[in-house]
Amino acid sequence: DFQNCNIHLVGYSEPVHEWLTFDELKEHLHFHNDIPEAIPYITTYYNRNWGFCVNQSQYKRLSEYKGRLEVMIDSDLNPKGSLTIGELIIPGRSKKEILISTYICHPSLANDNLSGLLMTAFLARELLKKDLQWSYRFIWIPETIGAIAYCSMNEAIIREIDTGLSVSTVGGPGKLGYKMSWQKDHYINRIIEKNFNEDEKEFVIYPFDIHGSDERQFSSQGFRINMATVCKDRYYEYPYYHTSLDNLSYVNGKQIMETLKVYLGIIKKLEGRRVYRTVTTSCEIMLSKHGLYPKYGGTLKPNGDNFTNVDLRLWVLFYSDGKNSIDEIADILGVDVKLIEDEYIILEKKGIVIAV
Repeated sequence: DFQNCNIHLVGYSEPVHEWLTFDELKEHLHFHNDIPEAIPYITTYYNRNWGFCVNQSQYKRLSEYKGRLEVMIDSDLNPKGSLTIGELIIPGRSKKEILISTYICHPSLANDNLSGLLMTAFLARELLKKDLQWSYRFIWIPETIGAIAYCSMNEAIIREIDTGLSVSTVGGPGKLGYKMSWQKDHYINRIIEKNFNEDEKEFVIYPFDIHGSDERQFSSQGFRINMATVCKDRYYEYPYYHTSLDNLSYVNGKQIMETLKVYLGIIKKLEGRRVYRTVTTSCEIMLSKHGLYPKYGGTLKPNGDNFTNVDLRLWVLFYSDGKNSIDEIADILGVDVKLIEDEYIILEKKGIVIAV
């Protein structure tokens, strides 16, 4: 009965009203092989079919019935349907956007993904209180079809976004972990790992793969957004995944709050990320006319990793392509971030670089 548990009905089942023997019915029944009391979550979005999800005892009881069973699904597959989404744009000082996406389409499943849509709402509430450097685009959408539709309706905007977070399964009792974005060396991955390490939290790293949530759509060829996912008991991996036992006995507010703090730490690091690019991008800038180069040329020699002021300045300019942040350049060069910050103060005053 759908009224007892709405995942008893296979999602998108077509209407049916028949009297069937158990042998005729059983091809439309689904149960969990490993967890007797669990009702599995099954859908048939793109194939016209129908079915019921039951636990093992219900299946056994039906199998013992000798007569015919009345089967009734009072559903309506209407081509004039609608797609409901939630959207919130939080403007920052920069018009450059960071995308935060979660999905709203899994009925009665707590970790996957009631936890995600709640945590995303809490995250948005916190960001609404802040003076932000970047702008943030929050979306609550049906998974896959919703992301595809949203990209279609907002194609120009989505193409301009470089990075974001895909929020999924954030409320379990187990370990924290994160799925990397499609470019392994992208700064979103470095920020997430740095945040975990600084908080001294244990975490699991999952390499990017083509399975998962809506990062599949946002990182497709047309958009190539680097979307990472921080989870707590990741999809596929916990025993109650896609069953009725993914419920409020498994998920609680304290567990969701732990993941929220991780996301807030990531946002804080994204907000602190400062990126510059040179005003002149073709060949070297003439530093001598700005008083930033020795008066006599031809006498400078590289000195390995022991940077002179000029060495450091030239390296900073080399990496000032509008993609590398101050922290990342410091890591690349193996120097204290304060040296890079001081260099940018000088270069910005001279009009040689601009913040992006």
